[in-house]
Amino acid sequence: MKKLSLLVFACLLAPVAFAQTNSAIAIIPEPVKITPHTGAFVLPRELTVQAPLSTKMTPVLDLIKNKFSTATGKLVHIKVSAPAAPIKLILNKVTDKVIGDEGYYLSSTLKGVTIKANTEAGLFYGLQTLFQLLPKEIEGKEVAKNVQWLIPAVEIIDYPRFAWRGLMFDVSRHFFTKKEVMSYIDNMARYKLNLFHWHLTDDEGWRIEIKSFPKLTTVGAFNAKREGTFGDFIPPKPDEPRNYGGFYTQDDILEVIKYAQERFVNILPEVDVPGHSLAAVAAYPELSATPGANKYAVRSGEKIMDWSKPGHPALVDNTLNPAGEFTYQFLDKVVGEIAELFPFGYIHLGGDECAKNFWEQSDAVMELMKKENLKSQEEVQSYFEKRLEKIVESKGKKFMGWDEILEGGIGPNAAVMSWRGIAGGIEAAKLGHEVVMSPTTFVYIDYMQGDRVMEPHVYASLRLSKTYEFEPVPAGVDAKLIKGGQANLWTEQVYNIRQAEYMTWPRGFALAESVWSPPAKKNFTTFFAKVEKHFARFDEAEIKYAPSAYEPDFKAGRNADSTINVTLSSEVPGLDLYYSFDNSYPDRFYPKYTGILTVPIDATQLRVIAYRGKTPVGRFVTMPISELKSRLPNHGK
Repeated sequence: MKKLSLLVFACLLAPVAFAQTNSAIAIIPEPVKITPHTGAFVLPRELTVQAPLSTKMTPVLDLIKNKFSTATGKLVHIKVSAPAAPIKLILNKVTDKVIGDEGYYLSSTLKGVTIKANTEAGLFYGLQTLFQLLPKEIEGKEVAKNVQWLIPAVEIIDYPRFAWRGLMFDVSRHFFTKKEVMSYIDNMARYKLNLFHWHLTDDEGWRIEIKSFPKLTTVGAFNAKREGTFGDFIPPKPDEPRNYGGFYTQDDILEVIKYAQERFVNILPEVDVPGHSLAAVAAYPELSATPGANKYAVRSGEKIMDWSKPGHPALVDNTLNPAGEFTYQFLDKVVGEIAELFPFGYIHLGGDECAKNFWEQSDAVMELMKKENLKSQEEVQSYFEKRLEKIVESKGKKFMGWDEILEGGIGPNAAVMSWRGIAGGIEAAKLGHEVVMSPTTFVYIDYMQGDRVMEPHVYASLRLSKTYEFEPVPAGVDAKLIKGGQANLWTEQVYNIRQAEYMTWPRGFALAESVWSPPAKKNFTTFFAKVEKHFARFDEAEIKYAPSAYEPDFKAGRNADSTINVTLSSEVPGLDLYYSFDNSYPDRFYPKYTGILTVPIDATQLRVIAYRGKTPVGRFVTMPISELKSRLPNHGK
C-alpha cells in the first residue's frame, strides 16, 4: 500500500514538473513556431549522438561534445548510424524549401531529440536552440551537480527572416586580442547572428598587417595610453611612449576567419577611408593632401575634430588625398591583400564622417575638381569612392560603404550600410542598391543603455526596449534589396572585452530577434521574461551583461511654486520602484513610487531601487538633485 501511494504521488508530481519545464521554454531569437507538449526527455548517463560525418560537421560535433561533457560530465559518443540514439542530427536528402539554408526542425519527445536541416548551418542553429531548452547549467564551465538534465517535449520549426544578421566590433579605438575577438564571435553565434563586421582601421589604430606597407602596423597600430573620457584627453607629449595598441598578423586573421567559419559566421572586413585615416597618414604622410602631415601621429583620444560646427571640420587632416595617385596605388595593394585573406564577398571601405576642410585648402584637390568637372567636395568624395569601387571589383569583391557614399553620387554597384537613421537606406534601395540597415536610432550599442548617471558617458542613449523596436525593412522599399540588419559597437569608451560584453548584451538579444524572428512573434513583455532567463545563463557562462533595463528613466519638471518634481518610468513591466531623499539606501519598506515626486527643498540626491515582488532587481540609482536641475526645461535661461 505504501509503494502504491508513492507511485500515485510520483504520477501526480510528474505532470507538474513537466508543465514547469514547458513553461520555462525561453528561446532567443524566438522561433517561427513552437508547439509544446507534455513531458520531458531525461538525458541518459552516457549520450549517443547520431550524426553525419563531414568536414563541415566537425565543428558542430565538437560543440555538442564539449558542451555536454563540460557541463553534464556525460560521455558523448558520435555515430553515423545509431537508430536508438537519443539525439539525432539529420541532414535532409531532399532540400526542404520551407526552412532554407539556415533553418531546422527540432522534435523533442520523451524518448529523445531529433534535429533535421538542409545544411550543417541549420543543424548548428538547431543545436543552439537545444542548449537553450536545457537547464541554465549547460552554459557552465565545470560539471554541474544536482541538476536534472531535462529537455521539454516540444516541436519547433525555425528559419531566419534575413540572411545578414550582424554585429560590428570596432577594434581600432582600443585593441582587442585575437582570443577576445573569438569570444565575441562565440557569443553572437549562440544567438544565430552570422555576420561579424570587423572595423579594423581608424584614427586610433591600423589593426591588420599589410605586407606591402609594413609601417601601417609598426607605426600605425600604436598610440599613447589614456583612460577616462575619450575625446577630451590631453595630447601626448613628443617623448611619451607610444606602445599602447596592437595588430593582427595575416596568420592571426586567417585563424579568426577559420574560427568564425566553424560557427557559420562570415566576416566583413572594414578599412575606413577617406576619413578616419589618421593612423594610415601617420605611417605614410604622402597619403595626405596637407603639407606637414609628416608631423602627425596616431590619435590617442585627444580632440581632432570640431563636432560643434557644420561639416565637423578636422583640426588635423585625417583624410586620404583624393587627388593623389599614390592614394589609389596604396589602396589597390591594401584591398588586394585583404581580398586574398577574407573569403566573404564584400569589403567595407567606410566613407563616413569625412571632414573636407583640408581638401578645400589643397591646390591638388582644386586642380582635380577642375579637371574632372566636380562641383563640390561631396562630388570629390564621390570621385574617390567610385575609383575605389573599381579597385574592389578588380579583386573580385563587392564594394560597401556607410550611407555618406550616396552624397555626390553613388557608384553603380555599391552596397550601402545605413547608419544615420533609415533615410540613406531608403534612398539607396530606391536607386536599386543593396542595403544593410544599422541606424543609430535602434542599434548603436555604444550608446548609453541606462541613465547617464549610471553609464560611461557618451553622446546619446539607447534603451533595450528601443532596440527591440528595430525593423530593418522600411515602408515603401523593395524588401529584396534589404539584406538584413546589424548593431554597431564603437569602442571609444569601451576599454576591455568585459565592457564590450556589457554594451552588447542584452541589446544583442533584441537585435537577434529583430533579424531572425517573424515580426508578428515579437512582444517586448514576453521577450524580457526570456531575457531574464538568459541573464542566468550568462551568469553560468561568466559573460557580462547590463542590468540597465531594470533602472528607471528620470524626467525633471517644475511645479507651479517653482519647486522641482521628478517623474519615474520603467521600461520593464511589473516592477515596483522604492525611493529615498534622505541619503539612505531604500528597500521595499521605503516609500513606493506611485506618481510624480516633489523634491524636498534641501535634498541633495534621490535614490531608487527596483523590486519585483520581494526581490530587488537591477542596481541602486543615485540621482543628484543638481543633475535633475540641469535637465529642467529651459535650464539656464
